[in-house]
Amino acid sequence: MEKISSHDFRVVLLDVRLPKIGGLDILARCGGKRRPPKVVVMTGADTTEVMLDALRGHAYDFLAKPIEPSRLVEVVTRAFSAGSGVTTIEVISARADWLELLVPCTRDAADRIQSFVQQLETDLPAETRDSVGLAFRELLLNGIEWGGQLNPAKEVRVACLRTRRMLLYRIADPGLGFGFDDLSHAAIHNAPGVIVHDEVRREKGLRSGGFGLVLIRAIADELIYNERQNEVVFVKYLD
Repeated sequence: MEKISSHDFRVVLLDVRLPKIGGLDILARCGGKRRPPKVVVMTGADTTEVMLDALRGHAYDFLAKPIEPSRLVEVVTRAFSAGSGVTTIEVISARADWLELLVPCTRDAADRIQSFVQQLETDLPAETRDSVGLAFRELLLNGIEWGGQLNPAKEVRVACLRTRRMLLYRIADPGLGFGFDDLSHAAIHNAPGVIVHDEVRREKGLRSGGFGLVLIRAIADELIYNERQNEVVFVKYLD
């Protein structure tokens, strides 16, 4: 605490179980600094509840032990690359069965949220966990990039609901919505074995890709859009 009080650190790796004072107490004190550091919370005990507490305390990221060295390097590198103007993720509900957030429309925020949401899925089979994690990220990035136009002043509303038989993601972006007929840059309009959309993406100066909706539809048991199609519900039924 003396070090944190007398220096402006850019990134802090913070364990939860510490002598004399808990790591989450230190996290709260870091948030009170004029230039708060990006705090990466690490723990190996009671990880879901600790993760939710870390999220409430505006931790930058969360790592459950054991931690792969490459993953740690990735998170720290991203924290440094994000600079000092990291926008706050607003917590509306932080429960294991109902997580709801307002997420700034930045790729950095999408990466951070992925770490927290994945912790809610650790009890799922690895194949299911990986597939729903991929679908969640694609849906979130669609909302951030296309709906929010990567504008950090705009927010995507994200809800992750979990019951014994179902996993549900609900993502609402601030955009005007879209029509599927207007997605010539997406693979959903391709005939089998054809990748015409890739040429469209090159003409529009877009990065390679466009397979997100195809993948999401293959993973989801239910995929429902609202009338304007700026809000989507993804449902995965659990055995």
